[in-house]
Amino acid sequence: MASTLKVATLNIWCKHGDWPARRDVLRAEFERLRPDLIALQETVVNDEYDQVRDLLGDEYHVIHQGRRAREGVGCSIAARWEPQDVHEVDHLVTDRVNPTDFVGRSTLAEFDTPVGRVLLAHHKPNWQIPYERERELQAVDAARAVERAVDGRPDLHVVLAGDFDARPETASIRFWTGRQSLGGLSVNYQDAWEFAHPGDPGHTFTIENPLIVAESDWSRIPPRRIDYLMVRCDDRGPTLRIRSCDRLLAQPVDGVHGSDHFGVVADLGG
Repeated sequence: MASTLKVATLNIWCKHGDWPARRDVLRAEFERLRPDLIALQETVVNDEYDQVRDLLGDEYHVIHQGRRAREGVGCSIAARWEPQDVHEVDHLVTDRVNPTDFVGRSTLAEFDTPVGRVLLAHHKPNWQIPYERERELQAVDAARAVERAVDGRPDLHVVLAGDFDARPETASIRFWTGRQSLGGLSVNYQDAWEFAHPGDPGHTFTIENPLIVAESDWSRIPPRRIDYLMVRCDDRGPTLRIRSCDRLLAQPVDGVHGSDHFGVVADLGG
């Protein structure tokens, strides 16, 4: 049987809401799924507390992004294997990007996995709704960093993951999925959800989730799909086969939603 890599991404919404109840739901779901690679956004890490370790225990190797916003909020990667190389890409692309806020940044981490060498590109651009120009510039910065990493290495698979805070029709996502170029660069990544569920909107940030309704500012916007797993393509398509893709924690457990986002989980094969 061919080897399979299970990858997940989820914005865990810091410790907001009823964190003890959410923590139980998150812990149980990750234990059930047992992903191999996990991209987590809005994790809290400081001198007193490591939210990723709280959720996952010591079973994973954990990489925390170096810059974190107020209260230690940032992004993290958890992996079954020790990283072979880690590189961070800063995205201070315009004067509107505030480095004390939850600023855009990407982490590129390489792992030796059963499907071969995989570079997990954990991308988190700016979240502000009017900041699509910043997200475009940040996407180009991250894509250039990936292209430098894969140059001369045709056997390196790239999985792109994260909360991109952009709908599929926006320029930054169109760039990632090969529908347009930006900044003189074109790339092509296969959106795993789109591949597995053509025509299904697959919203990941929606007022169907009562935690969004509780956040009165966010409840003003329509449902969106803003969380993604993608596989970089070579001349003939994605270098890893997308065997399945599902939303993560899209339903409550005993009335409790794990986060204000729904995540994404995919099985990828060689």
